[in-house]
Amino acid sequence: MSVIKYIRATEILDSRGNPTIETTVILSDGISATASIPSGASIGKYESVELRDQDVQRYNGMGVLKAVNNVNTIIAPKLTGQDIVKQGTIDEIMIQLDGTPNKSNLGANAILSVSLACCRAASVAVKLPLYKYISLLINKNVPMHVTKMPTPTFNIINGGKHGTGNLDIQEFHVAAATNKTYHDALRIGEEVYQKLKQVLKSRNAIISVGDEGGYTPNLYTNIDAVEAIMEAIRATSYKFGFEIFLGIDVAATNLFKENSYVIKDRPTPLSTDEFIDYLADMHKIYSLLILEDPLAEDDWYGWKKITQKMGKEVLIVGDDLLVTNPVRLKKAIDEKSCSAILIKPNQIGSLSETLAVILEAQKANFKVIVSHRSGETNDAFIADLAVGVTADYVKFGAPARGERVAKYNRLLEIESELKLT
Repeated sequence: MSVIKYIRATEILDSRGNPTIETTVILSDGISATASIPSGASIGKYESVELRDQDVQRYNGMGVLKAVNNVNTIIAPKLTGQDIVKQGTIDEIMIQLDGTPNKSNLGANAILSVSLACCRAASVAVKLPLYKYISLLINKNVPMHVTKMPTPTFNIINGGKHGTGNLDIQEFHVAAATNKTYHDALRIGEEVYQKLKQVLKSRNAIISVGDEGGYTPNLYTNIDAVEAIMEAIRATSYKFGFEIFLGIDVAATNLFKENSYVIKDRPTPLSTDEFIDYLADMHKIYSLLILEDPLAEDDWYGWKKITQKMGKEVLIVGDDLLVTNPVRLKKAIDEKSCSAILIKPNQIGSLSETLAVILEAQKANFKVIVSHRSGETNDAFIADLAVGVTADYVKFGAPARGERVAKYNRLLEIESELKLT
């Protein structure tokens, strides 16, 4: 039996240059594993708490030494000697140690770093690839044969909090058809991404990239961004609506001001019903595949209405609405408020809780999209997670920047191992 011998956390930097936490777990037989934790820019108010030092004299208050100290002095002693394959027990000990509903005491970043490092160490201990070990965890030790890789959806234009502020909509996506192999879907997304660069250059638009690797062009309206992507698609051999599709992450909470939605494409603020009509009109023209966070996180009326109106044709994805939280997911299922869930482990703060939310979503026939955050590390854990839980889609950003590409390349390795090429 492999038991936990040593746990040590340190402070490192994420892809935005902000501090984050990295934790290493060493087992009694010498096995070690490390995990590092991402951080979001567009954060739902119902997410678990990411503990920051708030010391303005150090990293502008963004340091994570408190979270690091919580791992090293509070969590580590309690987990020493625990059987590494008892993921549920390990996570529950940390949740009880924290003692708050949102992990505000120890920090979701502290707890999750240990949780993921333990899972990775356990997979090494039992001599299984990480994705296969995760599959055993979610399927209660019943081996499951993976026959399909998740389909990637690429954020190739960054707006909102991920861009330079000139586009309201936060993310503009392309996704290949789900009948494509993973490596073909990756190639399609990358080729469109490169064509988009040429299109933006021809329009004398800025081609710098944002936090998630997508371009941050100085365009006038959100529709201008969609049109640029459509032009890029037309410059390839791929047939729109059959081989490649569009998606958007509205991140509508950021547009919701004084009970109205404010966007540059319209001269006056829009009511919930008017904003739904705006999105429905966009869908009529551009045949959207994915519509993420189309309404604000507390606009439950709007979510239910847009799902009734568009849910049979478009994936209505809850991110800020659901925040990988079982209580909010149950309400969305009961009220039929969306049809897909974005999974971000750091929103809930432990692997066990993440897997439980995925199971409930799948039971309700929700599509599952495993997602990165805008502040990432080179840790590719979520790539293995997506395969292990048989996610429908992955959302790792543009096919650019090392912290994004690390995850796409990990999926290529898994695809090859599973002989799904």
